Amino acid sequence: MGERTRTRSLIVPRAIAARLAPRKAVRDVRRILIAHNLLLGDTFMLTPLVAKLRERHPQAEIALLAAPGLVPLYAARPYGVRALAFSASRSATTRALLEEAPFDLAFIPGDNRYSWLAAAMRSRHIVVHAGPRPLSQEWFVDEKHAYPDAPAAWGDIMADLVAGPAPRPFARGDWEAPPCADFDLPSGRYAVLHVGASTPLKFWLPERWMALAQHLERMGLQVLWSGGPGEEAFVRTCDPEGRYPSYAGRLDLPQVWRLVQHAALLVVPDTGIAHLGRAAWTPTVALFGPGSAVLAGKGGFWRDTPWTALTEDPFPCRDQRLVFGRNLDWVRRCGRTPAQCGQPRCMHAIGLEGVIAAVERSLTGSTGGGFRTLIS
Repeated sequence: MGERTRTRSLIVPRAIAARLAPRKAVRDVRRILIAHNLLLGDTFMLTPLVAKLRERHPQAEIALLAAPGLVPLYAARPYGVRALAFSASRSATTRALLEEAPFDLAFIPGDNRYSWLAAAMRSRHIVVHAGPRPLSQEWFVDEKHAYPDAPAAWGDIMADLVAGPAPRPFARGDWEAPPCADFDLPSGRYAVLHVGASTPLKFWLPERWMALAQHLERMGLQVLWSGGPGEEAFVRTCDPEGRYPSYAGRLDLPQVWRLVQHAALLVVPDTGIAHLGRAAWTPTVALFGPGSAVLAGKGGFWRDTPWTALTEDPFPCRDQRLVFGRNLDWVRRCGRTPAQCGQPRCMHAIGLEGVIAAVERSLTGSTGGGFRTLIS
């Protein structure tokens, strides 16, 4: 039996048994669950939901599921949230979750199938987003909210699962840096160029990364390369002579946080580290190719952060409208695979001159609006 099958065998009978048992109406909210299986960037974008829940329920315990590798980022308990490790491919994490005391409220951001897990964890009232989902994902749902008809940041959309006014915008220091193992940091002022991404369709051209690095060096900044495990080769493609130090594949996420937190600048594709830059309050320029700079943008909650998204909009093949299985008329994104798309023309359309201009604005504290459109 595989790990995912073991996970399902733990969840399914407990979910059904919990829903067949008598349930009392929720009057006093003491324990709240946010159940999902999202990647790093989407997990960061749940912060507006966490902040709003804290404002609405100041005394409640809030538990947020997170991939095991992300849990250390929550060590300082931002907004008092407790991160619980969950991976569908590690059944031991599910066993631990099922030992939790019952929850009064549960919110399911993104994929409604995790309502099964919330039910198995004895959540008394489960809230999701509406949409044309399979009936099997609706069996345990108590409350559904529609996605908005007008463009909005996904983080703000998640916060709208909770009734009431929007949460106070994120402020510097609201998320304390997690503790991490020591490593060598530069002594001077430096910029981090995080060149890796979850798909090569988010890779910017190597020669442009190198040209940007040289420009930053002329501005008096030390340049550091960054990337996740397995992305060292792309760093070498950008800098074949090893002119600048590379941290690619050498740091865990809390260490990446420290590296980014102390940087004068972060330049990064649309990936989880771009969202880490917001939480760390680091001047950030994020390059959007296939992703939506509106959905992943600052919105209302992150509006004061020194963060700028660059994209070329509209772009002809950024034409897909699905968000977690819901078709939204105002969404323009692309979820094609490398097998379906020969080269990331949308990333290539982001010109060096526009990035340099955005970098210079960021370094002077003038980041402008939520995102900027570039015309190559």
